[in-house]
Amino acid sequence: MSDPRDRTDPKSAARAIDALRRGWPVVIGRLHLLPIETADALRVAAFDPESRADILLAASRAATLKLTNQLAAADGEAPVTVARTPWIDLTSARALADPATDLANPFQGPFRAIETIDTVSAQAALELARLTGILPAFFVRADAETEATTTAEAIAAYDSPERLNIVARARLPIDACETAEIIAFRSPETISEHVALILGTPDGSPPLVRLHSECLTGDVLGSLKCDCGPQLRVALTEIVESGWGILLYLRQEGRGIGLINKLRAYELQDQGFDTVDANLRLGFAVDSRDFGVAARMLALLGLDTIRLLTNNPAKVSGLESSGITIVERVVHHMPANPHNERYLATKRDRTGHQL
Repeated sequence: MSDPRDRTDPKSAARAIDALRRGWPVVIGRLHLLPIETADALRVAAFDPESRADILLAASRAATLKLTNQLAAADGEAPVTVARTPWIDLTSARALADPATDLANPFQGPFRAIETIDTVSAQAALELARLTGILPAFFVRADAETEATTTAEAIAAYDSPERLNIVARARLPIDACETAEIIAFRSPETISEHVALILGTPDGSPPLVRLHSECLTGDVLGSLKCDCGPQLRVALTEIVESGWGILLYLRQEGRGIGLINKLRAYELQDQGFDTVDANLRLGFAVDSRDFGVAARMLALLGLDTIRLLTNNPAKVSGLESSGITIVERVVHHMPANPHNERYLATKRDRTGHQL
């Protein structure tokens, strides 16, 4: 049994994620935090009876609120604390947190950025929000006196690829390959299961590998807003035609921000923002995926040299930095349609995809 006082114990991060989903407060380091998205008025009143708790936001969201010209928000990578004012109630705080309402609810402002106390814990809180799948925004008090719910170290360990292991495998005939085998991977604390699909018979040559991030809207529902569904289907065929290879299906929906936040990004795209700016306005990184997960999966399969089916240089660098040798990058191009032309252009022009 793990020591509950262990600052690196990822079980505490798992419990904190559950608390945030339920709208409960958590303590990280010196910070007492209540999630703005999932809390209700009664919880806000219990957490902050004197209405003095400030607002913790991601720097990219703070930029939308015109806080980047203030000293406390000058570092684009740092979390930003917004001073509480009497008119910021739960409804106003949610408007601060969610950019989808920016056009419908012009901000009263102006807002004032103040010094962020315990920046390490504040940054960990924003990461915990991403892992939970909620908006990265909290009521925050820097007066925590209770024992920490979790720590920055535990949050980092929770999502570490090194904790991933093979948990099940089975034969899975599919349209592209009747002899395919599916292998499931999971870490002890997370609820996401990644899978590998081995296609063809290994022959000693480097396999053709495709890293495919989960996309419910594209893979299952046939969304035309992206090219994910066609990429998945064509990749299976190309791997089989290459002789043998592996599809790694990574449960990192929405470039790692989760399904609900991805749908929020879609709403922003409908307002005219591209996919990069939509993620930033929500308070997330342009791409939050960890391709070290794929490297760990390959290592568990006994592979360290591959051919990679991708247009994304981040996948190449992510695998290589984790010890995987890529002997060839194979182009993976899908034709555009009227609904995803801008999306594909953004990938090319703003995230370096080599289409």
